Amino acid sequence: MYYDRMPQDPVMLLSLVNTKLRDDYSSLEALCDDMQLDAKELQAKLLQIGYVYDPALNKFV
Repeated sequence: MYYDRMPQDPVMLLSLVNTKLRDDYSSLEALCDDMQLDAKELQAKLLQIGYVYDPALNKFV
């Protein structure tokens, strides 16, 4: 799973994911499909630091 190569620090993960969403992907679903990530796991990890995915903005806020 690609997730193993993602930053384990939630703040670094947030930065990487939001950058990828801004530059390369039109949705969280597209990012997760392409990078073989579990969307629920990713969302749970970022919720630990108070961030949730906003589909209208296509980023975690």
